Amino acid sequence: MRGAIVFSGSSHPKLVEGMCDRLGMKPGSATLGKFKNGETSVAIHTSIRNKDVFIVQSGSEKINDSLMELLIMISACKGGSAKSVTAVMPYFPYSRQSKKKQHRGAITARMVANLLHIAGVNHVMTIDLHASQMQGFFKCPVDNLVAEPLLARWIRVNVPNWREAVVVSKNPGGTKRVTSLADALKLSFGIVTTDRRRTGTLVHWNESAMFEQLRLDGAYETPDLAQAALDADADSTPISKMNMDAKAEACKSSPKTRTPANALQRRANGWSEPSGSHPLSKSMRTSSIIEPEAPLEPIRTDVANNKGEEHAEQSADESGAEEYTDERARNVIHGRLVQGHIVEDEQFSPSMSATSHSTWRNRPPSDADNDDIPSHMMSSFISTASSTRNKDTEHSHTLGGTYDAAVSSEDEEEDLKNPELETMVTLVGNVKDRPVFIVDDMMDKSASWIAAAETVVKRGGATKVYCFATHGIFGGDCLEEMSSCDVIDKIVITNAFPIPEHKLAQAKGDKLVVINVDNLLAEAVRRNHHGESMSQLFLHYD
Repeated sequence: MRGAIVFSGSSHPKLVEGMCDRLGMKPGSATLGKFKNGETSVAIHTSIRNKDVFIVQSGSEKINDSLMELLIMISACKGGSAKSVTAVMPYFPYSRQSKKKQHRGAITARMVANLLHIAGVNHVMTIDLHASQMQGFFKCPVDNLVAEPLLARWIRVNVPNWREAVVVSKNPGGTKRVTSLADALKLSFGIVTTDRRRTGTLVHWNESAMFEQLRLDGAYETPDLAQAALDADADSTPISKMNMDAKAEACKSSPKTRTPANALQRRANGWSEPSGSHPLSKSMRTSSIIEPEAPLEPIRTDVANNKGEEHAEQSADESGAEEYTDERARNVIHGRLVQGHIVEDEQFSPSMSATSHSTWRNRPPSDADNDDIPSHMMSSFISTASSTRNKDTEHSHTLGGTYDAAVSSEDEEEDLKNPELETMVTLVGNVKDRPVFIVDDMMDKSASWIAAAETVVKRGGATKVYCFATHGIFGGDCLEEMSSCDVIDKIVITNAFPIPEHKLAQAKGDKLVVINVDNLLAEAVRRNHHGESMSQLFLHYD
């Protein structure tokens, strides 16, 4: 490593010591401190002229101080005529803010990348970015290393029956990371999803504001209209029997008779729909319908399905060929989560109790008999999603959709800990009598991890649960709560993020396992200095 020098920031000095031991060199001499007014001061005491400088600074509990210290060190080395400056950031700060979550939100991860570029960085090394697309924020090369080979090696050595295990993602956003580990170990994988929109306040479409208004005066509650609508549905003409003469036959009707445009006016005026007409058939243009060359397949009844299945089984037995079955599609298990824990189906629901004594749309009962329905509730005839959904969340949308399909972990944690909200959880995959590996990139809050672990054990029937993460942030009492969870057997993380001593004291027993990434980063630094390929660092070795 002649011509290279490694400097250590104040965030993770133990990691730098392990790297330098592996490289056979000593860290560079630098003084890091603060003035009395809180400003960060940096002084480089080693000559760095025409040398490759590597500054190791990971995120820490004092994330802003660590980031500012790194920027000042890069600027100081650049001003000291360094040949190149490489920022080694095992945990990239503000990586969770890589997209705009609100209308007036900031993409903070891109701002940090711009700050590094302005400071004068030439190369960036990191481990398991929260979103791999963040590499496009940088104007310099980025080596996004992965801790997956280290986790896979630990699994092969320390889990006896790992070949029977199932890798599970605790949210849809981590599916790609889970499938990558499952493919490397040649294992099956599963997904745990939580439905944050399914609560006791859901209203069916026929309970919307318009239908409530129609029920008040009783003008449209005539059985004749209901029977006429049913008859119209029963007598509707199939699409396959429509022809091009339908339009011509419609033109033969008398031009003097004019049908009211509004359906409610037609019913109020006593207008009767012609026999065989259907609302959907009037909304379609028969000229735009193209008859298929082959006749449409008739709808099969249950008797026909049963006969077809019996015939398929007999043919399979005769031919000896294995028939395809949708066995994997049946491995879907549902459960209820109250305050982040699995409960029985018969248990009391807090979300239903909150709406049991209220009127439609979760409005409190009023003393007045003839309360007017708010105008904004009357703006929609059928759709009620825009009024029932919370507009203050980052996932809210004017039309009831979402800006991003990925579920935010912050919102998921808040929903799981909300005592007045019941969350529905779904497990896709067969984990019965198998160990389960729950994998994610960071371990910050405990609610989603405990919910996923209880789901695979209490609902899926898993034998053991191992929680894997690259960055053990452990905010609040996360480590203590996960260690106290009975269904979690091991918590495996790396030392990419520094864990202070008071956090390590929260771990109970031998549940917490820390894997060192010193050798991975040291090898990356050596290969970068000598201009060698980084591809070998992404491969799996037994």
